[in-house]
Amino acid sequence: MAKKILVIDDSQSIRELITMVLENAGYRVDCAIDGQDALKHFDGRDFNLVITDLSMPNMDGISLLKKVRAMEQYRSVPVLVLTTESQNAVKEEAKLAGATGWVIKPFVANKLLSVINKVIK
Repeated sequence: MAKKILVIDDSQSIRELITMVLENAGYRVDCAIDGQDALKHFDGRDFNLVITDLSMPNMDGISLLKKVRAMEQYRSVPVLVLTTESQNAVKEEAKLAGATGWVIKPFVANKLLSVINKVIK
């Protein structure tokens, strides 16, 4: 059975690009447009990985991370942050909130898949 990944980004073009890369690599993909929308997906569904942007309307990636890590079922699900932010303070804040890894946009498909293969269950 294919591994399932939740992709959260407010940019439709980024969601479509990530979805294409992941589906071509054999993953199943669900998408959300921001953190608030993403919370609807954490309703008992199983995910092998979550990929989230940091800067989004309604609920940013850090706030989402904190909420997801507070849910028993999702505490150990790897979460990759995919963002244009590269400041160490922001990385540290994401790590403290529960991020597993960090990928800078724009990303190279092979590098993204390499990181995913390292963290996915």
